[in-house]
Amino acid sequence: MTKNNFSFYSFAIITIFWLVLFSCSHEDGKNGVFTDHFPDGVQRTWLGPDYWSNPMQDWQLNNGHIECLASARNRNVNILTYRIDDVKNGFMFSIKMGLLSDTLPPSKNNWLGIRIGSKGQFHDYRDDAIYGKGLNIGITTKGEMFIGEPPVKEDKNAILLVPYLKKEILLVTNLKKEDGKYHMTVSAKDPVSGKVLATVEQENVPAQNLTGSLALVSHFGETAKKRDIPTGWFDDLTLTGSAVTAYPDHAFGPILFSQYTLSRKILKLTAQMPPVGAQDGKTVGLQVKENGNWKTIATEDIDPDARTATFRIKDWNDSMDTPYRLTYEMAVGKGKKRKYFYTGTIRKDPRNKKEIVMAAFTGNNDLGFPNTEITEAVKKIHPDILFFSGDQIYEPVGGYRVQRAPLDKSILDYLRKWYLYGWEYGELLRNIPSIAIPDDHDVYHGNLWGAGGKATPPGLTGSTAHDAGGYKMPARWVNMVQRTQTSHLPDPYDPTPVEQGITVYYTALNLGGVSFAIVEDRKFKSAPKPLLPEAEIINGWPQNPNFNAAKEADVPGATLLGKRQLDFLDAWAQDWSDGTWMKALLSQTIFENLATLPKNDKSDAVVPRLRIMEKGKYPPDDVKVSDFDSDGWPQTGRRKAVETIRKAFAIHIAGDQHLGSTTQYGVDTWKDASYALCVPSISNYFPRRWFPSTPGKNRKPGAPKYTGDFFDGFGNRMTVYAVANPVFTGKKPSNLYDRSAGFGVVRFHRDTRQIDIECWPRGVDPTVPDARQYPGWPVIINQKDNYNRKAWGWLPKIMVTGLTQPVVKVYKEGKKNELVYALRITGNSFSPRVFAAGRYTLLVGDNGTFKKYEGLAPTKEKDTKTLTINF
Repeated sequence: MTKNNFSFYSFAIITIFWLVLFSCSHEDGKNGVFTDHFPDGVQRTWLGPDYWSNPMQDWQLNNGHIECLASARNRNVNILTYRIDDVKNGFMFSIKMGLLSDTLPPSKNNWLGIRIGSKGQFHDYRDDAIYGKGLNIGITTKGEMFIGEPPVKEDKNAILLVPYLKKEILLVTNLKKEDGKYHMTVSAKDPVSGKVLATVEQENVPAQNLTGSLALVSHFGETAKKRDIPTGWFDDLTLTGSAVTAYPDHAFGPILFSQYTLSRKILKLTAQMPPVGAQDGKTVGLQVKENGNWKTIATEDIDPDARTATFRIKDWNDSMDTPYRLTYEMAVGKGKKRKYFYTGTIRKDPRNKKEIVMAAFTGNNDLGFPNTEITEAVKKIHPDILFFSGDQIYEPVGGYRVQRAPLDKSILDYLRKWYLYGWEYGELLRNIPSIAIPDDHDVYHGNLWGAGGKATPPGLTGSTAHDAGGYKMPARWVNMVQRTQTSHLPDPYDPTPVEQGITVYYTALNLGGVSFAIVEDRKFKSAPKPLLPEAEIINGWPQNPNFNAAKEADVPGATLLGKRQLDFLDAWAQDWSDGTWMKALLSQTIFENLATLPKNDKSDAVVPRLRIMEKGKYPPDDVKVSDFDSDGWPQTGRRKAVETIRKAFAIHIAGDQHLGSTTQYGVDTWKDASYALCVPSISNYFPRRWFPSTPGKNRKPGAPKYTGDFFDGFGNRMTVYAVANPVFTGKKPSNLYDRSAGFGVVRFHRDTRQIDIECWPRGVDPTVPDARQYPGWPVIINQKDNYNRKAWGWLPKIMVTGLTQPVVKVYKEGKKNELVYALRITGNSFSPRVFAAGRYTLLVGDNGTFKKYEGLAPTKEKDTKTLTINF
């Protein structure tokens, strides 16, 4: 039962209580009371650590008010540090508010107010803050008060509230327990006199409708065509009562999260900040403890676009774990600042560990946010390093679509999405070295062919812009994205920017003797449509049924990694310094096209609608596809990349394909090059699949027919060992659990050079005895399997004394000696194989001291000669 009661009586005692509270400062961390009078003399987009605004760019803190800057639906500010967990004896929630514009039309669909009992789907306060739904309470621009939804019947007396709403009005919600039931009274008051202007009541409010998060709301469903009309302001927030529970640990910011790497004794650490204001601090400090006291060792400016502060510290002591603290001063009032801290640990280099563990991820969609199933499982694995291979954000994450212009708003739009990533994984990132590299969705592309950094032609949008090649967003915006995600990586191999001044980040990172090459497989890649007009490509998919991508697509001028990155990989393959004993390539996606579609479909637009198969079932008519977004194209570029990384006996770890798999590349035949792990999506909105109609050749007995030796849609050789195809599980929500979501793990074993490749479903505890990975995993290989090419001949067997586990480099002599391969061997002997006739040079040694043997001719038989090398 709900009833409206206009009257002009006042609650004197309650009014006095409010006035006392309003005279107090912001209460921190106390159950039963929360007040905030939003600081005077401060203007900034970010509202403060107690709040999360949706979307961030539509709100600001402005001289004592929270203001909504957009006339649009469901703009809200969620209180993070206080909530209602148990209604108990009730609560009181009051907020002063008013309209900011006289042009807002009177409508029952336009209102200011609050939301109580806001809850999301995944039982986490962060999910509540993003997608929570609850009980709305407010006043419409027609002056109508409501609980739940605005009234359908017009209230002629409502107009009495409009002058107050245009100036200022106090909305007070009281919930009391009476005879075991909850009774809600909402009052509109004159903030100056305390006079009650109107009330609305509801009896028997279900307790489950009241527990959850609390929010301020500006909802304008009917406005003028212009979206950027400011709507309302809020001030003097007061929340009291036995139901009010404090959660000070839920505060977020002002130092939101950190990311770091430590490689070759160089620490790179990035502090991610919110969009602070002119009155706030401009720098972040980095502290470590010295003689038991915190000491500032560096101070860095906050980048005005990325809102990052990046530290680079040389000669870091990597032999011990080092606690660190980030410091920042933020304005909390006119002329007043407060110091904030953020702590973590820089781990020592795990050079003495027998096993180096990487956890790897891709596709961070927000279904399942904040992905506690993932983070809790990863904690139990105890990884030495984290790798986020791309799509850390998608354009729609967090709701409110995407804002591409103007530039300042588009930057804030991205940052809000990026902050969700830090909110999810920050507890891991603050203590574990991490690598993040942006993919297409991170830069607001469905597909990205970077074409050396050029801009897409003006006026093009959507897939038409994608197909033209280049970046749709401004270079300054792209650099901002890259700064947020990659500024903590080791310095780039060659920092020369590409077109438009877009920066590069390809580099190498050494950790515990494992060297990771990090490349950008989108930035330099050619767009296929301009090179292949006869294919009639739309969004990377050929529409001409007569076009044969395996035979016709490999055209001159088509680039994958580009010469700069191939030169880097060649140098990296030769560099085994710093105790390197294992190598891995990290990129956005794998060098093949592992996907099928029903035979009549011409693009993957159908993928989200495909029927999820039951376990053991197989679709009737799937065929291999030629998706130019995959790195199966261009074939020559793919071949060059694969030939280069196998020289380092490197495994390839990547993501993007929304389909977990472990495969092995083939160049001249099957299984003659590196293994590849494509990790499954954290949350998979695009459930690709691999169900080829023709079974793979040479598969293991009893293995699924989608395993074995194949040519992909571009004619590339690949051997498939395991695939995490989407399968019906019966778990809810099905669109989270039936789409083979999860993460990958790679374990590098120092002594044996064994590599364990793992693929874990989300929702599985990997530490319990009966924990099951996706079918087909783990896949266990040896380092040398990554260059398992048949020998043409053999160089003399090497016997080394005076040096344990030396590095061996084999070069084919010619006008310019070409690396055949390089490897740190186990033990002291090694039989070098070669793959063609000719003369060869051997380099054997370590730490800059090598012995060189030139003019060596191979023999057909192994170990017919011995070369003894003394150090």
